[in-house]
Amino acid sequence: MRDVLSAVIGKTVRQVARLRGGGSALPGLVIEKLDPGFLGRVLGRLPYGVVAISGTNGKTTTTKMVVELLESRGLRVFTNRTGSNFSRGVVAAAIQEGDLRGRLHADIAVLELDEAHAMYFIDRVRPRFTLLLNVLRDQLDRFGEIDATARLLQRIADATTEGLVVNREDRLVAEIGERTRQRAALAAGSAAGGSAAAPEVREFGLSPALRAMFPSDDEFHVSGPSEGGGSVSETDSVTHAPAAPSTADVTLLEVGDHAARFAMDGVEYGTTLKLEGLYNTFNAASALALVRQILAAGPIAPGVTTAVTASNDELVTALAEVRPAFGRGEQLVLDGQPLELVLVKNPAGFRLGLASFDATGVAAMIAINDQYADGRDMSWLWDVDFTSLAESGVDTVAGTRAWDMALRLEHDAVVVGHVAESLREALTTFRERTMGRPRRIYCTYTAMLELRKVLAELTDVEDVW
Repeated sequence: MRDVLSAVIGKTVRQVARLRGGGSALPGLVIEKLDPGFLGRVLGRLPYGVVAISGTNGKTTTTKMVVELLESRGLRVFTNRTGSNFSRGVVAAAIQEGDLRGRLHADIAVLELDEAHAMYFIDRVRPRFTLLLNVLRDQLDRFGEIDATARLLQRIADATTEGLVVNREDRLVAEIGERTRQRAALAAGSAAGGSAAAPEVREFGLSPALRAMFPSDDEFHVSGPSEGGGSVSETDSVTHAPAAPSTADVTLLEVGDHAARFAMDGVEYGTTLKLEGLYNTFNAASALALVRQILAAGPIAPGVTTAVTASNDELVTALAEVRPAFGRGEQLVLDGQPLELVLVKNPAGFRLGLASFDATGVAAMIAINDQYADGRDMSWLWDVDFTSLAESGVDTVAGTRAWDMALRLEHDAVVVGHVAESLREALTTFRERTMGRPRRIYCTYTAMLELRKVLAELTDVEDVW
């Protein structure tokens, strides 16, 4: 009866909110207050359990990859498709997709979780599997320095019951994997059996030739020789996680133009990709590793649902069909010309975004906001090298921190054609000034959402992935 009552109230709130133009997370807020155990009960019935995906960069696209890989094998997947990665967004999605009995017609839940708000989630639902992507400086006003973010991810790993996939190339994430292995060893060696069991740890990684293309946060804090000729200090040196290529479950070996080559089980698999950007190609390795672990484990209760299997060839074939999530290298058409939206939110992400797309022949716009979802502290812009834009320049800079961005570009000798804080005004001007040319917009999260609303008035824009 509690499930029925909560489902009815939630669906009613959702309908009223839609009529009033309210936010999609409102039903989640209401049900969290009225019935805090709702989410745990609903997700606890799924035969393959709950999968959590967290980290600083790449959560939305990686979640999309995992969902589509699992769906390609016939599994019914519940996920937070709007990208709302707070617990209230997950509750709202469960209300929307569930029936009036509060039941989801799904085999597994794959959920993108905000690093901080995941703490609320794991108090109510323990993930069966978790994927930890990376730890980069992001939203310093929310998280503080990266060690604080790593501690949050450690808590998610500690709450995970069966499988953990970690980024071998990210020092802090790899250390979480190593601590989890140590905990598993202690649990296995406990004669009394009193130690809590730890999940199986798998890794995804890079070939040595690719590591320079994917900088960790450490690379942004390397000191050069001191004025007195001294060398880099020990505290400033770059520290990489131990990385014997054979230890990774999935290794990204090569990247090309919409193509990649992966190693799994000692065999190489090449494929074309519809994904955009270097970072999404690396995250594809994480998605493959996670899905392999999920399918190897099978359902929690055999007989409740049929176990699903997949060969590496089948997974790579399905991966080739995955398209970018909205705003993550998303391609639109405006005035008969391609328009790419590239989400940027921290130094490594912006650097990889610039490296992933050729600036030649493309009109560029940069839109920087500093709202809560973006992070208030924009000092990280000074850790990005913008010299790759110097030859072509940036046509338009926009957003609440437009003038900060313009000043940053000036220091790298990048010419800016127009500055406007209003995103609507900036997009109109950018469109007028760049007719007949391909366009690309680098934007922070809230700027991306606002620009997509304006673009929806001008061209076809997908609501959500």
